[in-house]
Parts: sequence; C-alpha cells; structure tokens
Amino acid sequence: MVRERRRKREQKLTVNGGVAYGVEMKVVVPTASNVREGVVQRARRKEVFYFDEQKQRSSVLNAIGCRSRMGWARRVATENFFEVNKPREGGFSAIYKGKLQNGLEIVVKRLSMGSSQGNIEFENEVLLLARLQHRNLLSIMGFSLEVNERLLIYEFMPNASLDHFLFDPIKQVQLNWEKRHKIIEGIARGLLYLHEDSRHRIIHRDLKASNILLDAYMNPKISDFGTARLLDRTEGNTMRIIGTYGYMPPEYAQCGTFSTKSDVFSFGVLILEIVSGHKNSSFPEGLVSYAWENWRQGTPLNLVDPTLMVYSTIQILRCIHIGLLCVQENVNDRPTTASVVLMLGSESITLAVPKRPTFLLYTSSTGPDMLSRNNNV
Repeated sequence: MVRERRRKREQKLTVNGGVAYGVEMKVVVPTASNVREGVVQRARRKEVFYFDEQKQRSSVLNAIGCRSRMGWARRVATENFFEVNKPREGGFSAIYKGKLQNGLEIVVKRLSMGSSQGNIEFENEVLLLARLQHRNLLSIMGFSLEVNERLLIYEFMPNASLDHFLFDPIKQVQLNWEKRHKIIEGIARGLLYLHEDSRHRIIHRDLKASNILLDAYMNPKISDFGTARLLDRTEGNTMRIIGTYGYMPPEYAQCGTFSTKSDVFSFGVLILEIVSGHKNSSFPEGLVSYAWENWRQGTPLNLVDPTLMVYSTIQILRCIHIGLLCVQENVNDRPTTASVVLMLGSESITLAVPKRPTFLLYTSSTGPDMLSRNNNV
C-alpha cells in the first residue's frame, strides 16, 4: 500500500539537451498530502520555518532529504549539463527546458552544487512555493534532492521573462500599452497575495523584470523565490544583503531592514521600466531620478517608450504617478500593496502628491547585477 502511494506521487520527465537523446529522472511532485506530511509544514503543529536560523535550516533540509530519497531513482548523468543545455543562467543556478512523458513542457532549475546560497535557494523555493497558489505566481511542479544534485521543476513559460521583451529594441514593439498595463496589474495582484492574502507574509526581495515570467497569453508570473523571506511581523532585519542593485530601497541596501514596503519600492522601479522600456541603469542618474525630474518639470510623458504608438494618456500618467509613490524614500510615504492594486484598478481614487524620491546612483563599478554584502549572518 505504501509502495503504491509512493509510486503514484512520482512522475518521470525527460530533460532535452537539444540532441537526439535526453536524460530520465524521477521527480517528486508536491501534493496536498506530502505537504501536510512534513515536506513543507506540520499541519497539526503549524510549524513555521524561518530561513535565517542555521539550526532550523538544517532541520528543513533533513526533512526534505528523507522525503525525496524515498522516491528518487537515477541521478542526472547524460551530457553533464553541457553549455548547449543552458538557455539561461542565474546567480546560483542554471535553467533547462524539459518535457514530461505526457508532452507537458517544463523547466528544470539546477542549483549550484556545494554552494551555501544554492542550498538556501532550494529550501526557500520548495518550502514557499509548495504552499503558494496564485495565478500570478510561478508554480513549482516538483523537486529532486540528492547528494550532488538539487533540481527544481516548474511549469514552462513560453514567452520567457519580461526583460526579454521590454529591453529588446525589436521585441518591445510586441508589448503594446494594453499588455503592459495588464502585466503591471498582474504583478501587483501577485504581490498582494504574497503580502496579505496568503497564510504567511512573504517578502520577495528580488522583484525585477527578469523575475517576471510570461505565459502564452502574456500573463505575468512572479518567479525566483530563492531570496524570499517569510515574515511574522511588520519588518525584519538582516546583516546579509542580497538583491539586485537599482531595485533595492535605501533602508534595505544601507541598513538591511526589509518589509512589504521593500517589494513596493522594487515594484515602483519596475512600473517605471515598463512605461519607459528602459532599464533603471540606462540613465547615468538612474531611471527614478530621470522620472522625477520630468514629473517635477511637468513633462512626465517624456518617460513614455516611443514604441508605444497608442495608449491612454490618463492611464499612463497614473502609472507614472503610482510608480513615483512606490519609490518614496520614507517607508511610510509608500502605499501598501493593497492600495496599489486599488489605485491601478480605479481612476476615481485620488493619489497623494509624490515627494522627491531617494536616488541610489548607478555606477559602473557597482553595476546593475546582484549585490551581496556578507557580514556573517
């Protein structure tokens, strides 16, 4: 009976390497039953995992390891994940495209072996995403944990990530204003679920265009929860700063303080990028500074992507306004995620007057990539 239940929880997948043969392995698919049994939480005890404590982190790994070792067969060997199989590279992981035997396309993320950051990413992704279900969040389909392998399996997003369209001079014309506004609203709803509507308050901490995936209908899916934090109070503090330069609020980049308003700040930068079609780092003074100066001088439409031939002026000005409110220096001046969703959905809601936002200047030495400051957690 136990073997039968175990067998049903397993699925086979084939990782395609762009050649005539592939790799077969078994994956464990998180279900309501195994989540309750201990992969993610103890339902009766309502145990909550905090990832900044080494002891709890180890216990989580042990729990996942016991569950996964029961159902895993061969480890991936074919091709040794040659460069040809790496369509996208992350800070601590590589991404591969795969296909289930039933034809369903999936994505496999391979976390760096021997990397402590890779271990943390794995824990966060499995423990958080397995308990989160929302149309604007990327769904995790399974995972593999072996001695030398940490694999995460997700649904495949045919339109890749937002940055592939938004910052490509050829592809960005495919993102008309209607689609861009739909993406902005979808991201906001996904954040609202993370911050208020799920059972746990979750701070993403690395919201950016490359972490917004797009399905076949250009619906946005927030992805990459490797650096996310589960919060049981209004705000938290860390000595370990991880995120992407240009999207970090000042209180987090300088002091390590994070809250739901940290994600709101990142979302504000993202709104301005979606409106302009430019990366935050495209301007010497930064996109936020450029947007503010144009707003102050009464020329906010200078920010609009010139490839947008048709758009609602009222709607696009409102988005710029909301974006500037989200990037306010004072945390209390930023709107809540719930307020952002309401403001985006109704033009009748009066918006506050934005103040001069903070400017974390972009420099070539720092660059727009992931910023990490380690002071021993």
